[in-house]
Amino acid sequence: MLFSNATLADGRVRDVRVDGETIAEVGTGLEADGEVVDAEGKRLLPGMIDAHVHFRQPGYSHKETWETGSKSAAAGGVTAVFDQPNTDPPTIDADGYAEKASLATASLVDYGINGGVTENWSPTELLEEPIAALGEVFLADSTGDMGIGRERFAEALDHATDAGVLVTVHAEDATRFDESATERDNADAWSAYRTAAAEIDAIERACETADEHGADIHIAHTSTPEGADIAREAGMTCEVTPHHLFLSRDDLEELGTFGRMNPPLRSETRREAMFERLVDGDIDIVATDHAPHTRAEKDASIWDAPSGVPGVETVLPLLLDEARKGRISYERLRDVTAANVADIFDLPDKGRIEAGNDADLVVVDPDDAEPIRGDNLNSKCEWTPFEGRDGVFPELTMVRGTVVYRDGEFADAVGHGQNVRA
Repeated sequence: MLFSNATLADGRVRDVRVDGETIAEVGTGLEADGEVVDAEGKRLLPGMIDAHVHFRQPGYSHKETWETGSKSAAAGGVTAVFDQPNTDPPTIDADGYAEKASLATASLVDYGINGGVTENWSPTELLEEPIAALGEVFLADSTGDMGIGRERFAEALDHATDAGVLVTVHAEDATRFDESATERDNADAWSAYRTAAAEIDAIERACETADEHGADIHIAHTSTPEGADIAREAGMTCEVTPHHLFLSRDDLEELGTFGRMNPPLRSETRREAMFERLVDGDIDIVATDHAPHTRAEKDASIWDAPSGVPGVETVLPLLLDEARKGRISYERLRDVTAANVADIFDLPDKGRIEAGNDADLVVVDPDDAEPIRGDNLNSKCEWTPFEGRDGVFPELTMVRGTVVYRDGEFADAVGHGQNVRA
């Protein structure tokens, strides 16, 4: 297949020839060998690598499955995902890994499977499996009740360092939660309860502990500019979610419990600062923390509703709309969604449009924005916290040379995805 006259992230207009699963050539005036996709006036980008999703299997298939989650990913231009360990059973030993790996073979996109840490995990057993990363390691309880203490965290760092595996960290300190907020029942009470200080302090201690043990860590879903600065100064990497980039406590009156997640939404001032840091290069990547729940589950009190929102299908469209408006460059967008992710998680054949790399490609019309509607999305939960916001959706998504999504239709390619570590 040949993509002709495509505009790359850096603005160059090039032909890109795909042979089998790889990019064979990037140049001008290339000859076609098979189908030609006329990409004149279109952007051709490397597929997004979402390093943080919860596809819910095993244990919670009423919320999401590998098939529905990966279709949602493909429709949003995401060509690889890393699934987190807080399923049922959790991915903390060889049996847990094997069960999830069997289910993941239904994925339309490539995937990695992360290993988890609990008080009764089996580190030697788990780290013999081809896990993508260790974590997210929960320093406070979230969905799945996998929170651990400092000693277990230090132990996990040592095991991971010996195995050459990156540790990703959910950094919140439960001792800094504000118990007085539990007397409130409005949607903002969750943000008041799980304070910004709880994240900032936890990131600082996690970085200090990692430094003491000679380990590298990656801070998941950083929601505070202070936390991002601490990670950067410590030489660690961090991610930000689309909900912490585009939503704030100002949106909670409208969102209600559908805006509850961990860490919670922050002030509008902090949200703006996070976007600025992303644009300026002080935050490494964007990852969704795609965490779907059903409408019935979310339609509860702020203290009973589960934490988490979907995002894998809307993250790239939202960022592309920001690029359309000139608020972030296409080069920076490429880096935070693909190139940097590939570097951090050691995926040398992904994340860039270069000869020899995996042909993970996304074609978009940069001017074709449309409102996001939950009813039109492919996640099993069928809702979105970004309802009504504009997004630029892909026309075509290719995973290792196979077109898995085009013009609203999926190819008969369920199970095409491969484990990036196997």
